[in-house]
Amino acid sequence: MVKEVRSPDALDFERKMRESIVDSAEALNNSGADFATFDESRGNPQFWTRTDIGGLQLNAGVAPSVGVKDIFRNGHLYAFECATAMVIVLYRATIEAIGEEAFNRYFKDLFLWDWNYDENLRLTTNYNKDRMLRGDIVYFRNPDHAPSKPEWQGENAVKLEEDLFYGHGIGITTAEIIIDSLNGERVPGSNISAFLTNESIHPDFNYLQRLSSGSVLPGEENRGSECTVFSRIGVRSYIYKI
Repeated sequence: MVKEVRSPDALDFERKMRESIVDSAEALNNSGADFATFDESRGNPQFWTRTDIGGLQLNAGVAPSVGVKDIFRNGHLYAFECATAMVIVLYRATIEAIGEEAFNRYFKDLFLWDWNYDENLRLTTNYNKDRMLRGDIVYFRNPDHAPSKPEWQGENAVKLEEDLFYGHGIGITTAEIIIDSLNGERVPGSNISAFLTNESIHPDFNYLQRLSSGSVLPGEENRGSECTVFSRIGVRSYIYKI
């Protein structure tokens, strides 16, 4: 197996973006944005239109970076579930990493709903729990959740420190407290505990660095993204063509 050799610039870009992911998670936690199921989601109508399925579609004429940053400025106007929160965190971190001009060029027509995300994030999955790093998105699974509360089937979270995570609705806390919160929403009599899965995800840092340098033409490697919906259970991707 050939080990990838990365340049100091590439390693520095990843380090800075991971810090931006952590910073964005903390900022969203402090924004005042609420947790809500798809039925009760909301957004600032000046920038986003709520759709019939509870997603938020960026309004025509609004720069993507402006729409994303408003969530952090006017969080009290927004409510969404935890998967959408993870995508929002990654979008803000990407803006910080590649700049508003590049973000607006490549991340157009944003639609916030579940694990729907622009293909230019190029999310990569790691299946080794021992290799989870600061800034990774992880998943706590609750296998025996109450069927009447599907929102408690698990919690997407950003790894902030060795044992500190941000989960939208739960806040910034330890793995033990997240697991205890999920266990409180199990079917009566269940003794199957929630747990942190082996999976984690992060953007393709090398690709995003290329976007920041302008070495990828808009749409060059993102053809067909407008007709692709990405959904996730935990951190597994399920792709449906529409």
